[in-house]
Amino acid sequence: MKLICYTIIASFATIALAIAAPNKDAMMEKEKAAWQAFKDKKSDDFKKLVDKDFRGVYAEGIFSLQKELDDMQKWDMKSFAISDFDSFTDEPDVIVTTYTVKIDGTYDGKDASGTYNCGSVWKTEKGVWLAIFHTNSKQETGAK
Repeated sequence: MKLICYTIIASFATIALAIAAPNKDAMMEKEKAAWQAFKDKKSDDFKKLVDKDFRGVYAEGIFSLQKELDDMQKWDMKSFAISDFDSFTDEPDVIVTTYTVKIDGTYDGKDASGTYNCGSVWKTEKGVWLAIFHTNSKQETGAK
């Protein structure tokens, strides 16, 4: 009987680990993939990483997924580099990421190059991690 109990407990532990949140490196790769799809204006790739009910909060306003996709066309991003990446979770199906991203590019024809403080919220649905929220703000000149 003890062997059956141990086997059941081991099975539950394995299942719990299998559905646990991805590690920090895996989440950074998801963020990079979203930025790359946005930079390359590949809306289909971007939509694979972002929930249909996505919201973004920026200086330009509060964005739905469609507004984000429309705004993608206003960017001419030459490069981006993510640094200071961190992630945490208190729930098995939600992860918060924070990082800085250095962008070289223009938005709506105006220089938008600089370093931005960013944050995203990711949620798993049917085993797939999707961004449900993102925000960023450009660092002030001389900010640390």
